[in-house]
Amino acid sequence: MAFEVCMPQLGLTMEEGTVSQWIKHEGDAVKTGDVLLEITTDKLTNEVTSEHDGVLLKIVAQEGEDVPVKGLLCYVGQPGEAVGDAPAAAAAAPAAPAAPAAPGACAPVPAPVAVGGARIRISPLARKTAAKLGVDVSGIVGSGPSGRIRQQDVLAAAKAPKAAAPVAAEPAPAAKPVSKTGLELMEGDTVSKLAGMRKVVAQRMLQSHTEIPPVTQNTKVDVTELMKFRKMLLAETGNKYSVNDLILKATAKCLRQHPEVLVSLDGDQVIQRAHVNLGMAVALDAGLIVPVIRDADRMGLDALSAAAKDLASRAKSNKLTPDEYKGSTFSVSNLGMFGIETFTPIVNQPDAAILGVCAVEDELVMDDEGNISKHQVMRLSFTYDHRLIDGAVAAKFVMALRDLLEKPMSIIL
Repeated sequence: MAFEVCMPQLGLTMEEGTVSQWIKHEGDAVKTGDVLLEITTDKLTNEVTSEHDGVLLKIVAQEGEDVPVKGLLCYVGQPGEAVGDAPAAAAAAPAAPAAPAAPGACAPVPAPVAVGGARIRISPLARKTAAKLGVDVSGIVGSGPSGRIRQQDVLAAAKAPKAAAPVAAEPAPAAKPVSKTGLELMEGDTVSKLAGMRKVVAQRMLQSHTEIPPVTQNTKVDVTELMKFRKMLLAETGNKYSVNDLILKATAKCLRQHPEVLVSLDGDQVIQRAHVNLGMAVALDAGLIVPVIRDADRMGLDALSAAAKDLASRAKSNKLTPDEYKGSTFSVSNLGMFGIETFTPIVNQPDAAILGVCAVEDELVMDDEGNISKHQVMRLSFTYDHRLIDGAVAAKFVMALRDLLEKPMSIIL
């Protein structure tokens, strides 16, 4: 018999995945453990392997398609075996109630939503988002395969201004080439699909900026002593701690002292977080991922530094497990190595705040007696969800963090 290969659930919150690339093709021989395809889920690319020997009989989900958890991806079996029709071929006529799926069987793909007699193809996550935001999906043009509506389409519709009533106009001149959404294209432009990690990042950033009223506070920190302290640690211990290691350690300590920043909003409930789980933004060629250092406040500088380097290294080689980029309670984004003087980071939900770290720069400082000396300074950008954190609360946290960094011995005491 032919075996169904389904979209796996790789995390408790995973609802769907995107088919990134088929490694095997219809008719290819398959052995147990062979990689059939790659899927993108919550910013990571994962491999789906075969549990049976045989051949890849039929591909059901095409590259770029969003498939719900337990949705059918393909069939594997012996050459010549018959397989079921693709779920998309479901008849429009009313069907008898389906029998419960056998254990381990793929879940049927949900039938398209019926609106005003017409049937609309929409992913489960998009349907859930539309209901939450009160978006009418009947007027949305889906960007997925066969016009399927995705979450990004719903979020874009929620943010788009209402269209004005049409006005009679003179005949338009000959239209220039346009993109899928009507964006005018110019000579030399190329068009590529928003997919994989880049698509997930786009969805998360839009969702955060749509739902959160953000405020960013910027402050300047004199890190002259911090840089001396780093050199002293190198001389005394032989360990080459990065500036980022010291900032992460100071941030973890400061968060434990200011738990009012460690909160999340769940509907009408405020969750006070018990753990200092630092999300650490790591830039990848395909986008951005935020691995998590759990209970960072309980780690010594050595352990925290090792954890940060390990997570960053494995993130860049796509070797993180789903649990290693979930569960943050606060995030840090460091663009200092790029020479950025200041920026506005976007809150990584469900966190309530994120710290942006900027470049270390030389600056001339005049003391009270008129003496001028060179100092090293760094700016911090603290963005927070104003629904949960007030300006004064945020300012106290930022000032406390500044004090730790300007008196670096206190970071490790």
